[in-house]
Amino acid sequence: MCYGSQGGDDGGGFMAGSQQGSQSGSSGRNFADDTLRPVTIKQLIECKEPYPGSELAVDGLPTTQVTLVGQVRSSSTHTINITYRLDDGTGLIDVKKWADSDRPETAVSFAPDTYVRVFGRLVSYNGKRHVSAHFIRAIDDFNEVNYHLLEATYVHLVMTKGSAAAGQAGAGAGGTDADGDSMFVDGGYGAGGGGGGGGGGAVDARLATCSPAARTVFNFMANSPGEHTNVSQVVAGTRMSAADITAAADELLAGGIIYTTDDDDTWAIFDV
Repeated sequence: MCYGSQGGDDGGGFMAGSQQGSQSGSSGRNFADDTLRPVTIKQLIECKEPYPGSELAVDGLPTTQVTLVGQVRSSSTHTINITYRLDDGTGLIDVKKWADSDRPETAVSFAPDTYVRVFGRLVSYNGKRHVSAHFIRAIDDFNEVNYHLLEATYVHLVMTKGSAAAGQAGAGAGGTDADGDSMFVDGGYGAGGGGGGGGGGAVDARLATCSPAARTVFNFMANSPGEHTNVSQVVAGTRMSAADITAAADELLAGGIIYTTDDDDTWAIFDV
């Protein structure tokens, strides 16, 4: 994958100066407009249209070519396309893969709950956004999901705060811009807020003493839709074993960070 590369197939990863440098060409259209951008679905839903008919802008920059990662929630097959409803924990968006009449044998469909990576073009039609996919593939290694969110955060920080701030992406980990708006979900802890309310500072202090497994479970809960999370959801989302998740949850319970709800294997985050 080459973000911000002008070359062929040998381009590297996203480089902070690539978008500015690409604007110096003499052509009427800036190459930056077509740079492939890693994004979250929330960014696509909330991106701006400077004026009617203009290209949509993420972080103030025209953005058309995007790559995103998410889980297929549903699909519907039509004569000319397959439409997938994709969820990445920050929002839901439709992804349309158009049929190739010249190569119908190459058509591939993805079942619900499959994690996929999408390469495509951001489209706004009748006031609704969707992604017109050039290519969709299944994700075999769940680490790619976490990698994509980190990469999207890095690019977001470069665009909103500059390359110096990008070096602190690991410390922030929430992908918030100068106005405090999260690129993940509103009003959450770091990269999200699913189960808890505001005021995550006290929780952050207690999490600092927790094990990596406990922090992983907490972050998954914070980024999950709905207030309650059960062990099977965490298993599916993190690929940790049920035993490790239960031990991590016990650690969070002992720290007063989460509490049990419907049963001993279902939890929610304390509002603080």
